[in-house]
Amino acid sequence: MALVTTKEMFKKALTEDYAVGAFNVNNMEIIQGIVEAAQEESAPLILQVSAGARKYANPTYLVKLVEAAIIDTGLDIVLHLDHGADFDICKKCVDDGFTSVMIDGSKHPFEENIKLTKQVVEYAHSKGVSVEAELGKLAGVEDDVKVSARNATFTVPEEAAEFVEKTGVDSLAIAIGTSHGAYKFKGEPYLDFERLKEIHKLIPDTPLVLHGASTVLPEFVSKCNEYGGNIPGAQGVPEDMIKTATKYGICKVNIDTDLRLAMTAEIRKHFAEHPEDFDPRKYLGPARDAIKGMVQHKIKNVLNASNKK
Repeated sequence: MALVTTKEMFKKALTEDYAVGAFNVNNMEIIQGIVEAAQEESAPLILQVSAGARKYANPTYLVKLVEAAIIDTGLDIVLHLDHGADFDICKKCVDDGFTSVMIDGSKHPFEENIKLTKQVVEYAHSKGVSVEAELGKLAGVEDDVKVSARNATFTVPEEAAEFVEKTGVDSLAIAIGTSHGAYKFKGEPYLDFERLKEIHKLIPDTPLVLHGASTVLPEFVSKCNEYGGNIPGAQGVPEDMIKTATKYGICKVNIDTDLRLAMTAEIRKHFAEHPEDFDPRKYLGPARDAIKGMVQHKIKNVLNASNKK
């Protein structure tokens, strides 16, 4: 049981056509629900921390909570920085004990993205830490990441191959049609699988990452709305599309919105049915259970990662 890097996890996933779930964490209950699900399913696990989570919970608390989860469950867990904005934040997380960091230079021109990513790779690798980078831009909103649909661009396969060769990055997040947030598609869901196949063909040994991959499960949206929420028209990535993507090099699937919806739906339901409650344990306990159930569903039915530990 230990904090581990993504190297061996992704090597196995790439060979066996499944994906490792990368779940965003913000507090104790979220971490507990996720790790309990992974433990019961004997599944590999990545817990990732965004810029917003670092501001909200303090990275020291999150690192110690993840360490406690490892002691409690005996799992090997990757602690990953999600969407690191610059070299300094990546360096800070490496120095703080993260075993994987993402440098998101996708907002920069291609050559500048290469330069920045290479700088992070050189430092992280010197400390035994894995690095994820991003090429192409996902639309939507997630914490400090905001990209309009107009500015979103799909990953160019030939650029992906050049980028990996020049940076030495361990995994690459690509843009093929997913987006951050609860409103991923205005019309019919679409992922560019031909583009994904071409990228995987050019860099078959590079683990690919799918950001913005929550399915925005209708039952959680409905429950939120039933108990006072206002989330009309929310739409995620269909589960069968994610399962297809794992056949073409997608080894890491990022999930955040589904965690938020599962937790919020259960809390809203509890307050509606028990307006007298003010003990946080009364509503955070059921919320934790909802997260566990949702994560188990993802591991078994979407990621195909049960018994892959």
